[in-house]
Amino acid sequence: MVFKAVTAILFVAAMIIGQPTLSLANSKPITIVWYPNESANDYVSSRNEFGRLVEQATGRKVVHRLTTDYVIAIEALASGSADIGAVMGAVGYIAAKNKNPNVNILFVNSGVSGTLEDAVYYSWLCVNKGVADNYKDGDSYSIANIQGKKISFVSNSSTSGFRVPTGSIISFFRKTAQWEKINEDDMVEGGPQAFFTEVLFGGSHQGSAFNLISGRADIAAFCDTEMAPYADLKEGAESRVGSVYAIKPNATPPFNTVTGQEFVIIASIPVLNGPNAYNPQNLNPDEIASIRKVFTSEETANNQHFFYQPGNVGFYKKTKNERYLEVDDSWYNPIREMSNR
Repeated sequence: MVFKAVTAILFVAAMIIGQPTLSLANSKPITIVWYPNESANDYVSSRNEFGRLVEQATGRKVVHRLTTDYVIAIEALASGSADIGAVMGAVGYIAAKNKNPNVNILFVNSGVSGTLEDAVYYSWLCVNKGVADNYKDGDSYSIANIQGKKISFVSNSSTSGFRVPTGSIISFFRKTAQWEKINEDDMVEGGPQAFFTEVLFGGSHQGSAFNLISGRADIAAFCDTEMAPYADLKEGAESRVGSVYAIKPNATPPFNTVTGQEFVIIASIPVLNGPNAYNPQNLNPDEIASIRKVFTSEETANNQHFFYQPGNVGFYKKTKNERYLEVDDSWYNPIREMSNR
């Protein structure tokens, strides 16, 4: 009874002097949901450091929710069963925001310059090196011969593993008489009369790449950032059409079974870097501002847990001035416009 009386007095006093009271909604742990790509064991150190910084910024415990499907992560953020969606793609973020307009962006990783001017990564369409000449048009590579083949995408909720590469394919083939009415629906199902004879979904960028390298698919879509920990550039320049990559000799599963195997980029499309997003249902404005401040700080810009290095997979490359930046939702309007084609 004494405790209840004291609590009541403190509550009334706080209201009188205009100070906020402790909200029960903001006392439970903060849940961070991860896409399948970063749910892999290779990312334990980076995930834990991400969570530690959120705890530092808010004073609250963090719970990590790993997933095996993009849709699970997107739905979790939209519904509020997760408070932060980490290392999302633009398409997933937009899908979550369409379901819940309160979903918004915490921050995004910059480009090499440390600004948004070059804040892009690359969506690749790749083939195995041994058959790469089948996709040449003169001295250069082309997607002109991909029709009738088996293809692997990541997920139809993936930006660089589906939306961007299919947009490129559709734009290219709509210029032909046979496929002038092709649309995204033609990209998801294969068959004898379909555009592709078979369509696979790897569930992650690693899974899509493995579908290619293991021989299950003729062509595969995946991105440069997710494959950087597993493959080394052998010929050409980073993310350039015609460049050859090889699976690293010390690659972790599932790539440990295909070490040394090589693949070639036949299309490479720049993509806006994906956001880290939040649902404010269990985060108050001060906590959101504090999380942003911690992650966009100079200290975090040099946090090795987030960047590729020996013994750590990391989320991104650190080559010069890469860092986290705040960005407005409208920055992703070009991705939204792709959905309206």
